[in-house]
Amino acid sequence: MSKKYSLPCFDDFLLNLKVNNYSNETIYSYERDLVVFQDFLMDAELDFSKISKKDILNYKAYLVSVDRLTTDKNSSDVQLSPYSTNRMLSALRSYLKYLIDMDHPTPIPPDAIKMSKVTKNKVQVPDLNEVIKIIEAPSEFEKNKKVSLRNRAILEVLFATGLRISELVNLRTDRIDKNGRIYVLGKGKKERFAYLTPRAIKYLKDYLKIRRSDSPFVFIPFQGKNVNDKKNKKISTRYIQERLKKYKELLNINVPVSPHIIRHAFATYMAEDGANPAAIQILLGHESLDTTTRYVHASDRYAEKTHHDFHPLKDIE
Repeated sequence: MSKKYSLPCFDDFLLNLKVNNYSNETIYSYERDLVVFQDFLMDAELDFSKISKKDILNYKAYLVSVDRLTTDKNSSDVQLSPYSTNRMLSALRSYLKYLIDMDHPTPIPPDAIKMSKVTKNKVQVPDLNEVIKIIEAPSEFEKNKKVSLRNRAILEVLFATGLRISELVNLRTDRIDKNGRIYVLGKGKKERFAYLTPRAIKYLKDYLKIRRSDSPFVFIPFQGKNVNDKKNKKISTRYIQERLKKYKELLNINVPVSPHIIRHAFATYMAEDGANPAAIQILLGHESLDTTTRYVHASDRYAEKTHHDFHPLKDIE
């Protein structure tokens, strides 16, 4: 790539993130998103030192276009969501702030990059009986016993704890104590505890009996190109996402199902049973209670019950 279109001090910016204790996943996300901007500059033949506010507007239009290239240089036929667009704009804003902090020239101020408006849609979670069917699906549909035990344990742990999918795939055996308490190093390297239910402990123990691996990670693949890499062997997020999609189809469930939806369901049904929002905040690892209250899906059934229980004129005189 021509130096004219490349981002100055790009590697230094990534190094700055590393020395400031950002996780490898976060650093990779910044790098990936900024490479997209760098590719945009090259395609549009724009010199970074001369970009204007109008160029940023064109970049936003490029991000929401289906004509953009993905990070692996393939054509995309899917429009980015406002959340994804804002994540990429935020990465560019952080990069510009770094240049200013290091006294490097910047063509535009970071505040010139305006975020896209995000419509907050109500997240739909499956009914509790559907969640239970999804969790139990590996026992019904997986023919390989080892895979069945592992996938059942994965889903039991997800719903028991509300872990993020990244936290689950990186879960190590030495982070779980005999009482089912899990030490979690979560997003932003924030520490917290998560807790297994007796039911989840049972299925996890059943899986660990047949696991037989030197890998430090709890959930491991039983086949694939990395299966013999005992040191780093762990299940992939993509595999879990794909299996959940398959279970959803086999069960004829018509609402979205993903690891993140199971996390939503964990919070929703805890709240419906009367859990304190502040406690749910701690369990989810949220920094702000506002995030938790937006995260928890209050079902129509729960809203109806709340109305019947608490309306000041609920009783007939």
